[in-house]
Amino acid sequence: MIRVLLVDDQPLIRSGFRALLDLEDDIEVVAEAADGLHALALARRHLPDVALVDIRMPHVDGIETTRRIAADPALAGVHVVILTNYGLDEYVFHALRAGAAGFLVKDVVPDDFLHAVRVAARGDALLAPSITRRLIHRYVSGPPAVPGATRTALAGLTNREREAVTLVARGLSNDEIAGRMVISPMTAKTHVNRAMTKLDARDRAQLVVLAYESGLVTPGHEAPPG
Repeated sequence: MIRVLLVDDQPLIRSGFRALLDLEDDIEVVAEAADGLHALALARRHLPDVALVDIRMPHVDGIETTRRIAADPALAGVHVVILTNYGLDEYVFHALRAGAAGFLVKDVVPDDFLHAVRVAARGDALLAPSITRRLIHRYVSGPPAVPGATRTALAGLTNREREAVTLVARGLSNDEIAGRMVISPMTAKTHVNRAMTKLDARDRAQLVVLAYESGLVTPGHEAPPG
């Protein structure tokens, strides 16, 4: 059962999402909150698999809520999905940097919304490649400004791990990475997981952001062939 926390200061939006989720046999809405502080308390109480968090809220906004969830070891299993009215909201990239697993626009069609919840619960990133490139291009500019520890960790990646990270940043799934690198899906997953561990990335979304910020991947360049 996928446990979901709904966080939005608009009751009508929460009720609409809840109505969709309540129809699914494998999804349960465990709690609702209208602001970030309440959401944090509920997240610690219920330990949801997915927190759907509005980016603009009073008191504690979605970015800070995401940052606090990501920083709390007790909430390591909570995958935050940011809800926004605009696909390129100026705050979306900052939310991804804070630890969000991805984002959804609020006018998403029901089937895509339900699919996204299930994808997030698995720990996969909700980042369409085309939108990811536009976000990165817009908000990551100039020479990479990467902490020394991260540079050291990048240097510690094997060639295959670096290739896997590059392909993750291009939006490929583990199966697609396996096909590109001519390896098994399990081996592809192993490369990705080891890279996440070495880079201290919370999930695939943070791996994508770090790949661009570090200069390992640059907008406008295709992934190398396998």
